Amino acid sequence: MKYKAVSPKEAVKVIKSGDHVHLSSVASSPQCLINAMCERGRAGELKNVYVHHLHTEGPAPYAEKEFEGIFQHDAFFVGGNVRSAVQQGYADYIPIFLGETQRLYRDGYIKCNVAMIQVCPPDEHGYVSLGTSVDATLAAVETADHVIAVINPSVPRAFGDALIPMSMIDIFVEDGCSLEEAHFSFPDAIETEIGKHCAELIEDGACLQMGIGAIPNAVLNALGSHSNLGIHTEMLADGVLPLVEKGVINGANKTIDKGKMVSTFLMGSQKVYDFIHNNPQVLMMDVGYTNDPFIIAQNPKVTAINSALQIDLTGQIGADSLGTKHYSGVGGQVDFVYGASRSKGGKAIIAMPSVTNKGQSKIASTLINGSGVVTTRYHVHWFVTEFGAVNLYGKSLQQRAKLIISIAHPDHQEALDKAAFERFGPHFHFIGK
Repeated sequence: MKYKAVSPKEAVKVIKSGDHVHLSSVASSPQCLINAMCERGRAGELKNVYVHHLHTEGPAPYAEKEFEGIFQHDAFFVGGNVRSAVQQGYADYIPIFLGETQRLYRDGYIKCNVAMIQVCPPDEHGYVSLGTSVDATLAAVETADHVIAVINPSVPRAFGDALIPMSMIDIFVEDGCSLEEAHFSFPDAIETEIGKHCAELIEDGACLQMGIGAIPNAVLNALGSHSNLGIHTEMLADGVLPLVEKGVINGANKTIDKGKMVSTFLMGSQKVYDFIHNNPQVLMMDVGYTNDPFIIAQNPKVTAINSALQIDLTGQIGADSLGTKHYSGVGGQVDFVYGASRSKGGKAIIAMPSVTNKGQSKIASTLINGSGVVTTRYHVHWFVTEFGAVNLYGKSLQQRAKLIISIAHPDHQEALDKAAFERFGPHFHFIGK
């Protein structure tokens, strides 16, 4: 299908001062449009433009100090490229469950004046694909006054909600740059042990959701002898590919989207981007679908594995901030913890190393003052460190404390025992394993 392309500089002329601009997220952030928008900002042509997205890989110049008063970064997640700016106050964050980010646009909480996206070249039927980034981007496209799309051959042609007609696009730009890649470190000894403990909790026929990083990859590395696993997740990364090739992941036990891998965005190497290209086994879906706990729960044995920054002795999970400093966001952790807990035979797992890289305990008597609680003590089920796995669900406060201390680092168990004694009184005493 034919279209008329303009330059990025010409395309971003539709942005006006005071507008709300949405960027396609993660691997698919439209860098050529971002750069052109920032050039207009440097030229004094814009002020008070609000920039929204899930999180992006690659440069995020609009969040830097030089654009104070020109661009206001109000993202739905704090990624590594804007973390410092958010902590310094030059950028900001909208606390929101990942599954509800699309509602901000569809229900009118945030106006979308301009959606800037990347898509694959059109097919013979006049459809393009959002490729690696559906999330809240589809909602932005549906509600925007102006949609600018970068036609990029590097964007894979993904199926599901990712496919949209060209008629939804107002302005076309062409670019051939590679998508941003994310490479995760190979799991170390501690992460490998955590992966093994998590894998022992995963049953054959389970439907998996994994968060980001080395621990999810360590879990996937330990699942080679499992069978009939499924995927319904917010994100896909490289770790699933060997299990697909072995036939371990086939979706045979899923109730909905049987035989399909369901995700809303990708974050990984070019290999995983190539994997979803023209692959009917993968459905890239709206985040309102992937992260709806009541949809998640329709599959049996949903096993959700997420990480944390800190846990207190009652099971409160701090995952987005340490004290008053934000490091990430709530993301989809609560969506999947709740969804997995409602699934027949489901398991919600929070997994993390027992100590920081500096040897400080990540298990604390109380969360650092000012830290947000992401997964509440009422939602938490399984908790895993390199020293084992414990189920906190249905346990009293003192029982929880004893279980949590039992998989703390041995160097910190005595101090945690003392803190629990001071908190719960003379009847509390941790005996150990």
